Amino acid sequence: MNFPQGNHNRQSTRLKGYDYCQPGGYFITTVTKWRKHLFGEVVNGEMRLNDLGRIVREEWFKSGILRPYVKLFEDEFVVMPNHVHGIIWIVEDDSMFVGTQRRCVPTEGNVHPGSLGAIIRAFKSAVTYRANRELNMTSIWQRNYHDHEIPAGGILRDQAEHERIARYIAANPLNWEDDDENVQQ
Repeated sequence: MNFPQGNHNRQSTRLKGYDYCQPGGYFITTVTKWRKHLFGEVVNGEMRLNDLGRIVREEWFKSGILRPYVKLFEDEFVVMPNHVHGIIWIVEDDSMFVGTQRRCVPTEGNVHPGSLGAIIRAFKSAVTYRANRELNMTSIWQRNYHDHEIPAGGILRDQAEHERIARYIAANPLNWEDDDENVQQ
């Protein structure tokens, strides 16, 4: 398999000027470096996590424990062999921001505390740290994350869209054979 080389101009799927600290639901996908199958395998439509896959799952849900403004649900997350899909709910939590506003409209190149980007960066960092410490692995993630299936930068706009994405996440292992992320090793 040939991998692209060099620096590529990446087009952001984020909505320009949108405040990604704002309460709401966000559908994200993050992929392993070179789309390598690092987290386990799909057998008969069921994902079987290996040790690294279990670390990924544990760190995802730890994100919601460590950050009271983040809510995560079991049926809105899946670890696949080379990527994860999840819905992150950012909720109001005034106790974290006494005397300040929680607004943090992103500026180019900066990741603001409490933003969707900061949450994903911390998650990926925690997985990498544990993988290095426990499994002697260092290079896990592809840069950034993306929000496909939703044209509005990963933002869940209504109940129907939330239900469609939740079904997509739940069915991902069953549809692995036809998944765009299922690249041959």
